[in-house]
Amino acid sequence: MTMATTTMSTAATVAGDRPERSLEELVDRVFEALLGASETTMEEQSIASRVHEARRLRQQGDLDGALALLAGSDLSEATEPETRWAYGEWLDIARRRFGDGEGVALYSPSTGRAAVLALHPGGSLEVLAVLGLRWETGKLVSRRSLRGLRPLGKGGGP
Repeated sequence: MTMATTTMSTAATVAGDRPERSLEELVDRVFEALLGASETTMEEQSIASRVHEARRLRQQGDLDGALALLAGSDLSEATEPETRWAYGEWLDIARRRFGDGEGVALYSPSTGRAAVLALHPGGSLEVLAVLGLRWETGKLVSRRSLRGLRPLGKGGGP
């Protein structure tokens, strides 16, 4: 049996044969099975649900809504695969939203923590989007205190 077949079988077994299950619930179960979660806590389900909802918002064209949804995610208790999954989705949405704009940079001090920053008049940087940091969008930060800034574009990320 292949990995995909096993995963779908596991998700179907967990979900049961209840036709009232929504597609979103089934997709969340598939991702949970892929991430290897045998028993998921509410926090883990919340992360999977948030990433899935952010993808849905992205597909509808609401990039700001998707970024805001992920900004509120607490990844401190997430597994490493969940953290990487959330970060990858956040980075993709941020790149779509802010693109290769002049003076737009990515700051990522550790796995699951990042910010998109733009040059602000006066030399400081303005926070445009965050993931796993306590910064608010619009906050001004000093460039001197941030190490590892890199362009947001495709060549700038991990």
